[in-house]
Amino acid sequence: MLNSRNDYLSFLKQNFFHLYKIAEKARSKGLDPSLIPEPLITMDIAERVEKAVGPKGVASRIRELTKIMSREDAAFKITEEIISGKYNVNGIAAAEQAVRTALSILDEGVTVAPIQGIVKVEEGTNSDGTKYLSIYFAGPIRSAGGTEMALTLIVADYARRLLGLDRYKATQIEAKRFLEELRLYERAVSRFQYKFPDEAIFNAVMNLPIDVNGVETDPIEVSSFRNLPRIKTNRVRGGALRVVNDGLLGRANKVLKIISKLNINGWDWLNGIQSLKNDRKNERGLMFMEEVIAGRPIFSFPSEFYGFRLRYGRARNTGLASVGIHPATMKVLKNFIAIGTQLRLEKPGKAGIVVSVETIEPPIVKLKDESVIKVSSVKITEEIANKIDKILFLGDILIGFGEFLENNLPLSQPGFVEEWWSEYLRKTIEEKGWEALKEKNIPKERIFNFVNDPFAFKPTFQEALIISKQLNIPLHPAYTFFWETVSINELKYLRNCVLNAKKNVKNGFATEILLVYDAELKRILENLCIPHKVINNSILIENDDASALWLCINPETSIKDIDKLSVKEAIEKISGVKICFKGGTFIGARMGRPEKAKRREMKPLVHCLFPIGLFGGTQRNLIEAVEKNKIVSVELVNRKCPICKKLSLNLICKDCGSLTVIEKYCPNCNREINSNQDVCPSCKKIAVSYKKTFINISEVFNEACKQLNTQAPKLVKCVKGLSNEMRVPELIEKGILRAKYGLSVFKDGTIRFDATNAVLSHFKPSEVGVSVEKLRSIGYLYDKDGNRLINENQLCQLNLQDIIIPKKCGEYFIKVTKFIDELLEKVYRIPPFYNVNSLEDLVGHLVIGLSPHTSVGVLGRIVGFTDANVCFAHPIWHAAKRRDCDGDEDSVALVMDVLLNFSKTFLPEKIGGMMDAPLLLNLIVDPKEVARQAFNIEIIARFPLEFYENACNQIDSKIAVNLVNIYLDNLGKEEICDQIPFTHMVNNINAGNHESSYTKFKSMFEKLIEQLDLAEKIRAVEAKEVAKKVVSTHLMRDLAGNLKAFSNQRFRCKKCNAKYRRIPLCGKCLKCGGELSLTVFKGTIEKYLEITKELIEKYDIGEYYKQRLNLIFIELQSIFKSCEKQKALSEFI
Repeated sequence: MLNSRNDYLSFLKQNFFHLYKIAEKARSKGLDPSLIPEPLITMDIAERVEKAVGPKGVASRIRELTKIMSREDAAFKITEEIISGKYNVNGIAAAEQAVRTALSILDEGVTVAPIQGIVKVEEGTNSDGTKYLSIYFAGPIRSAGGTEMALTLIVADYARRLLGLDRYKATQIEAKRFLEELRLYERAVSRFQYKFPDEAIFNAVMNLPIDVNGVETDPIEVSSFRNLPRIKTNRVRGGALRVVNDGLLGRANKVLKIISKLNINGWDWLNGIQSLKNDRKNERGLMFMEEVIAGRPIFSFPSEFYGFRLRYGRARNTGLASVGIHPATMKVLKNFIAIGTQLRLEKPGKAGIVVSVETIEPPIVKLKDESVIKVSSVKITEEIANKIDKILFLGDILIGFGEFLENNLPLSQPGFVEEWWSEYLRKTIEEKGWEALKEKNIPKERIFNFVNDPFAFKPTFQEALIISKQLNIPLHPAYTFFWETVSINELKYLRNCVLNAKKNVKNGFATEILLVYDAELKRILENLCIPHKVINNSILIENDDASALWLCINPETSIKDIDKLSVKEAIEKISGVKICFKGGTFIGARMGRPEKAKRREMKPLVHCLFPIGLFGGTQRNLIEAVEKNKIVSVELVNRKCPICKKLSLNLICKDCGSLTVIEKYCPNCNREINSNQDVCPSCKKIAVSYKKTFINISEVFNEACKQLNTQAPKLVKCVKGLSNEMRVPELIEKGILRAKYGLSVFKDGTIRFDATNAVLSHFKPSEVGVSVEKLRSIGYLYDKDGNRLINENQLCQLNLQDIIIPKKCGEYFIKVTKFIDELLEKVYRIPPFYNVNSLEDLVGHLVIGLSPHTSVGVLGRIVGFTDANVCFAHPIWHAAKRRDCDGDEDSVALVMDVLLNFSKTFLPEKIGGMMDAPLLLNLIVDPKEVARQAFNIEIIARFPLEFYENACNQIDSKIAVNLVNIYLDNLGKEEICDQIPFTHMVNNINAGNHESSYTKFKSMFEKLIEQLDLAEKIRAVEAKEVAKKVVSTHLMRDLAGNLKAFSNQRFRCKKCNAKYRRIPLCGKCLKCGGELSLTVFKGTIEKYLEITKELIEKYDIGEYYKQRLNLIFIELQSIFKSCEKQKALSEFI
């Protein structure tokens, strides 16, 4: 790393502003919609808030307040000051400004919710004549930001009181309308995060002091409570529904805490909602099983023994919702899980991506020859891949304590693991000293290795036994089996079998036990997960497993009244050592989204944001438009040179060099409107800045090719029409170059690459495919321990804004750099900048990371590459984008591309068009100003013994936090705030599977067959129940839904893609005369029919499903009744 954090940040800023100057010089040529790069540069929350929503001058005040109070307190204080008129806005305008500014402060100034999520704030009138405040919400409102949305209503209520307005008094009809709308939205549009009974929704609306209103978000109308005077649409208002359901009600607990601290009254009714939520907490764990998608397996049923065993800890590649499993588990599960694959979890959170951690418990499997083995490496898995009969135990799932803290859950009992045992040893050594072991010939250094690095140093069986007996601590987990799975009678049966077995005894312990094969014995051994071989109708247990089994059940030791003892008591009496039950808590999981690393594409793919209407054919091909049509007519910005009076598409006139101006027109009467007017004085229509323009496309194209001095590719995909407000097009030269290099443009003019988010706090040069010399050249001079970086296997601490991108992304970015260099050289007449020819050449270059729901890009730097389909970055960098690693995918783009090609004028004018666009750039990530989920990450090298003891008692995580150091504790300590120690070592972050097999199967049938085959192999899963879930939650719904869609379908023109609700009387497209086609076909409906029938019969999942499928089949026959061919008269003769 560089000498200090300040040096690193200065390095980033220096490099960024060097890029900015080049882009500024290129933009000054007037070839783009603006003469300067358009993203606004910001350094902190305060600046982002002021530049995004205002008011002017508020940034300095926010900085002052956040130094002395929490962000929530600051939001309310700013609200108070805005309402008081301090920022020169008054009345309802002040209320609107206050709500937008407060929301922006609460969401770190990152999302577009304060800009476009709130449409307007206005005054309304109650039936008694009193005035109230009404907020109109729109589409860019997400359930994930529910707390901020809920607090927006509290802020509005606070502003209402300051303005002296009365509370909103909802009528029963309005409350019923809201309820009808919410249920309709659930059925027809999308589910909510939380489910509340009708009574709770109704009471919430009746109690709201603010009118939560909104604009329509979806073309679906309510049928009962229509045409209400205070609700201006009959369609569903998705934004308003989410704010109440997932915001205010879903986050009632958090909201109550905040308003209690702020001493705001009038919201006590939320206590009833919180009580309701607490009553439903038991259902939370089963939520991940609600919808099982065909082809995506269930790996473990809820809390099912032998599923994923909970293990507390954080590796350098886990945290922020991501979880770790053994790489061998990925392979054993038929590669359905890869690095980056989303798991839907029973707890602590709803989901998390998977990464590889080799130092946790691997899976245990039974082979087809009935042998049982522990699959401790990927190499072993590859050898036995086709021999697995049953997966007896899935292995561990590594989950951080911070996940329980973030989700406000009590701790669950962990399994007995090496690091827990080492804490027993540590405490005993501290209390008694190691002298008790000195005479037993266990060196002091070895004892300390067991304590300080329990993963690398494992005691032998003899050592473990000596330590347990001498220090009176439990037997090491490596020699402990799942004893809690057997009864006392089964223990006696096992002892009897071993007594009659052949044994090889060494030093008083069996090293080989050869048992006569017996079905009951075999079942017990499999339940205990004891590795063994089956040879010639005999069961062979060897080495340490034999010694450990002999110790625990020694049949030669007689025990009185064994039937009165528990299994644990019996084993401890037989062995003379303490044991701990090994199982602990098992967590249910199923596959969610597969991992992703793919270029961002519009649908369909586009190379250039230039309109060519229907002249380019179905592929919108610029080349086809040029060859077939010299002149095309499209809607384009009405820009004119004030000197030459010539129309131009550029900012600067090519003939005289003057700045061109945009002229407004009336879309109705076509008259020119003064630039200071927005409405036509004659028609009263809103003026527009564009009109139908005839362009010599052949001339424009030839000029572009001449300037580029290149032969255009055969396919350059443009758009039919522009959706931005002024219909401003992009330079055709850019589209030609993108097509040349096989690049895709996004709606804002940038080139993006999407990848699943993954956490990384430390890396080795050997893992990221970059030489030590290159890493040293960009500031990685020392490893994490302060030693000089000299070899590729040293562990380096990842800088806060450095990222490791997928190799696919690196290869794509090489093309992007060539596109930018040629663009600079041939279009802007500036020397090329990147000159990149290999992946290593990309190292050190700057990128912008951006989440889909935000409008603030975060500066990052490429330092390496991974074979996995994820983007590894520091958890704080992801949190700066307001993201975690629960399966989210974000985009990265090269900084020069963003500065050069992004334009706000390209963005669609519809509400939500500003989402996923780098309107602002955050150059320096301040750990204090990121999403607070990151603050709960534990930053410890080990958990104390008290933590494990409290976890066994299922203590509240908020109490247990006193035993664990979390990231929040380090905020403000600049020297250590980048440092995140970890509890579990990872040898290679790339170990394991890189691509989920789910993405490789060609058909849904193949995916479903593999899903059910896996279900039959996993002991923690019941295949019949999986089949039932798949049929009921996916296949049946699809069959019924597609059947309904067929009767309600629209018709599409094959030529121009125009859609019609009903076929025109002429039978052809009214726009182009093209042939019309169905949008839902018979094959779409029938695709799951046969496989559903097979599943119902094979797994006998119930008469109800048989009858329901039969009804669907009858309906299909009635719709697609096969008509006999008309017979000729001669056939009757």
